[in-house]
Amino acid sequence: MAKATPRNDIRIGDCIQEMNALSPGSVDMVFADPPYNLQLGGDLRRPNDSRVDGVDDAWDKFGSFADYDAFTKRWLAAAGRTLKKDGTLWVIGSYHNIFRIGAELQNLGFWILNDIVWRKTNPMPNFRGRRFTNAHETLIWCAREKASRYRFNYDAMKALNEGLQMRSDWLLPICNGQERLREDGHKVHPTQKPEALLYRVLLAATQPGDLVLDPFFGTGTTGAVAKKLGRDFIGIEENSAYADAARKRIDAVTPVSEAELLQTPSKRDAPRIPFGSLVERGLLAPGELLFDAQRRFHAQIRSDGDLAFMNQRGSIHQIGALAQGSQSCNGWTFWHYESNQGPAPIDALRQRLRSEPR
Repeated sequence: MAKATPRNDIRIGDCIQEMNALSPGSVDMVFADPPYNLQLGGDLRRPNDSRVDGVDDAWDKFGSFADYDAFTKRWLAAAGRTLKKDGTLWVIGSYHNIFRIGAELQNLGFWILNDIVWRKTNPMPNFRGRRFTNAHETLIWCAREKASRYRFNYDAMKALNEGLQMRSDWLLPICNGQERLREDGHKVHPTQKPEALLYRVLLAATQPGDLVLDPFFGTGTTGAVAKKLGRDFIGIEENSAYADAARKRIDAVTPVSEAELLQTPSKRDAPRIPFGSLVERGLLAPGELLFDAQRRFHAQIRSDGDLAFMNQRGSIHQIGALAQGSQSCNGWTFWHYESNQGPAPIDALRQRLRSEPR
């Protein structure tokens, strides 16, 4: 029988069993950092013969590719069961495993939205000099199904990127310095992910109050970032030492006290303001001229909110496209008016109306 879905909870146990015990369709997002199945043949050593503190734990070892594929299919099916219809799943991996995971995702009906390259600013060098330095990992972002109405905070990603559309190649450092959890000088977990990576993932595809499931919780990066951003989490981890470290880490996080600061509203969600409302409210007047930023084109405002241009009439978007000889135009940013401070886009007037109490 499925258990009530917990929030801000770390469960110790097998991820497949624990996910199957959760209520179906109860999770907004899954972030998974599964075993990579690195297939290391022995110790990895630096040129000075010192041993590299890499991944040689039992949880990353599988008897064959078939065993790994079977494990992947089971945990993906369990994760998909927990997802809401419009939820999304993120999974990260290296060349050792990400292509096998991608195939299983498609076999199970997930709809891939993006593959994202995390390019590391400070990757571990290739000590043997027999291959290129492995300087990136790949994230796959997918919807639960093709018809899912998934969340993507486009405007938040654009703002995070200084007003430019966020690309699918992310340049971020690996986890190091004070962020890296250590005990007696040794890493607590060999593959701890940087918080900057999870910050971008959670900000992109969730909203405050959403529930994020991490079935390979490790030392709790997902939980720490979720708490910072006002999201809830469920962490599943087999290793009790990792889980203890995660609890201490998350307990030390101070959440943002002002909930408004965590909101990432989309322009698409803003109240619709017809251009005619600006005329009705007297912010613009019939007969007034609008012009583009370079003052190449001029159009006259009609009393019904249409524009008149070269014996043609139409909306701000239609006339803007006609003036430029293009298929489409965002009239709100194309057309300007003469304000007291000089030329300004008519969108400034629309924002003034949107800011009024409703």
